[in-house]
Amino acid sequence: MDAKEQLDVVKRIKAIAETGLVYAADAYDKERYEELREIGLKLMAYLSQEPFTKLNGFFLPQLDYPTPKVDVRGFVLNESDELLMAQERVDGKWTIPGGWADVGNTPTEVAVKEIREETGLDAEIVRLLAVYDKQRHKHPPEPHYIYKLIFLCRVNGGELKAGFDMQGVGWFSLDNLPPLSEERILENQLRHLFQLVKEDVKEVYSD
Repeated sequence: MDAKEQLDVVKRIKAIAETGLVYAADAYDKERYEELREIGLKLMAYLSQEPFTKLNGFFLPQLDYPTPKVDVRGFVLNESDELLMAQERVDGKWTIPGGWADVGNTPTEVAVKEIREETGLDAEIVRLLAVYDKQRHKHPPEPHYIYKLIFLCRVNGGELKAGFDMQGVGWFSLDNLPPLSEERILENQLRHLFQLVKEDVKEVYSD
């Protein structure tokens, strides 16, 4: 493992720690994730030959340069032109599989991983369909600025079953959609993506 690969691993450790701090359920979890973040920063300081105090200040959230968060999703159709969808536990509504981009994974790896974790199906990437600027669409308001990467995917195995953080999973036609989790996907986006696929539009849509 060369220095760049080592640094990438340390960045992943730091990202896991900071994600843990966001969702820490109690003081014990928070303390452990803070310790893990400090270890990650010390390793980063060693590998980059920068003082720990400099890195610790640089990575404080309020000092980071603000950039969009990235939401990665897989658009999957079956032979009957039905959409693969999963039911979120947080709101009981439905979306196409996906989630936040992970540090250390490519966008395509994230899309495949999310499909497998949320629906039990193995998939492969066909191509990038669209990049949506979420603020240009009629999603509910939220604090983050978000880009959405939507990949056309093809199922190549697995067994259809809801993941541990999902309430349900299934195939739905555009004319019989379940209640949508509009923080994650909108009906007009699903119809647009369907059109891109069926008309075999090769250019990646971006707004």
